[in-house]
Amino acid sequence: MKKRAAVLLATAGAVAGTVLSAPSGTAAGPGAGGPAAVAPLVWKSCADARYPRLECATLSVPLDHARPAGRRIALALTRVPHTAKKSAGPLLVNPGGPGGSGRTLAGFVASALPAKVAAGYDVIGFDPRGVGRSEPVLNCAKGHFEAVRPDPVPWRWEDERANLDRVRSFAESCERAHGDVLPFVDTVSTARDLDLVRRALGAERVSYFGYSYGTYLGAVYAKLFPQRVRRMVLDSVVDPSGVWYEDNLAQDVAFDARHKAFLAWVARHDAAYGLGGDPAEVEAAWYRMRQELRDRPAEGTVGPAELEDTYLPGGYYDGYWPALAEAFAAYAVKGEEAPLAAAYRRFGAVDPAAGNSYSVYTAVQCRDAAWPRDWSTWRRDMWATHAKAPFMTWNNAWYNAPCAFWKTAPSTAPDVTNTRVPPVLLFQATEDAATPYAGAVSMRERLAGSALVVEEGGGNHGIALSGNACLDRHLADYLESGKLPAGGTASCPARPEPEPVPRTRAAVPAAGGSALHGLLGFRS
Repeated sequence: MKKRAAVLLATAGAVAGTVLSAPSGTAAGPGAGGPAAVAPLVWKSCADARYPRLECATLSVPLDHARPAGRRIALALTRVPHTAKKSAGPLLVNPGGPGGSGRTLAGFVASALPAKVAAGYDVIGFDPRGVGRSEPVLNCAKGHFEAVRPDPVPWRWEDERANLDRVRSFAESCERAHGDVLPFVDTVSTARDLDLVRRALGAERVSYFGYSYGTYLGAVYAKLFPQRVRRMVLDSVVDPSGVWYEDNLAQDVAFDARHKAFLAWVARHDAAYGLGGDPAEVEAAWYRMRQELRDRPAEGTVGPAELEDTYLPGGYYDGYWPALAEAFAAYAVKGEEAPLAAAYRRFGAVDPAAGNSYSVYTAVQCRDAAWPRDWSTWRRDMWATHAKAPFMTWNNAWYNAPCAFWKTAPSTAPDVTNTRVPPVLLFQATEDAATPYAGAVSMRERLAGSALVVEEGGGNHGIALSGNACLDRHLADYLESGKLPAGGTASCPARPEPEPVPRTRAAVPAAGGSALHGLLGFRS
């Protein structure tokens, strides 16, 4: 759960100077330097108690696809092989990010799908270039999220200057450590990697299942190689028209609304939490807590930035609400700091591995598309958005602000409009904060023949295989037979909101939605 390294979003990419069009028919696709050599994969068991059939392999790919004979890098892959007599081919899975490790997701998807459906597929997970066990591994700066950070909301010039120094330093350290690799850490390069994975698997076509940023990666792959797609599922869909600056601004507003939904839930359960029965009263208590933590961080580790980090995951998955509400109430009602500090360690504190995922997140976001280089543009847009969405606008701004100082030149985000890809199935919750609903509509309009399954009233990010039987039926039907909802649309009711849980039982069960969201992480 502590993979906090860039998630909320997805990411887009293109190689500088490349105009993406439909593939020319070669295995390499347009803009590449011709087919790269692909060695056969050697699979070895890497099973554990949870996934006893998981296998691992490594694939060598070019760092620069325009120079297939040049420097090579390594991608770490996993597989749960099919068991049916007739194979449906590979199903590549991606958890999003960018920067998310997908090696474990293969085991999860293979075990969460209906047995009959999973039996037909070789479910393939992978760590994208720069991530996890792929090589080289990006890690730009240790301690970037070390507590206590300056207040994200720069009411004082000292706070703005301190945050600017932090993000500028991160960008500079990333250039020093990985400047030779950063031009090739982007979505288009990763999409080309996927086609080399396909070739190494010996498959004419592959199926694909991506969450969050993985939806954008899938759309870019389909644009480059439409004839190589068998089936494609996109869950919690990035808006391809806003990559990435505008998508982040839209996200700020959506997360504020989702945070207000959490506060309203706390108010409805006033008997359990004692913070008041009026959502406005609970919201006022929240911002009083934030101000108090600015003056005196809880246990010396939870200031305003760490508080926002801790409660941001509640915008991804409402299964965390009871635990977050307990910590809120303990501090605001009883004056207890320990539960809030414990919640920070559980949900907000950066795991050592997050330095890698955040580094890749930033590298991909900054490379994929242009960001404003004039800080006054950021300041103007963030204050305007903060005025209507104060929960995390500035926190998210500083998360992405290294892109204002990035040395590697940006690419141009590709147009993923596609009339050649087979019908694609999209899933989207109406109240999703990380990838707002409008993004799924925007993506669907660009993918000819695609279908959209909507979780009405749902606010979680990543919804298929998270316990909603209605959604999962549509997923299983599509993966098994290619069946799409009649008329291209379908609606499923959201699962009920959680109930308060006594503090002694406040741990989230490791099943259903919790299991999935532990793999998807927060911001990556």
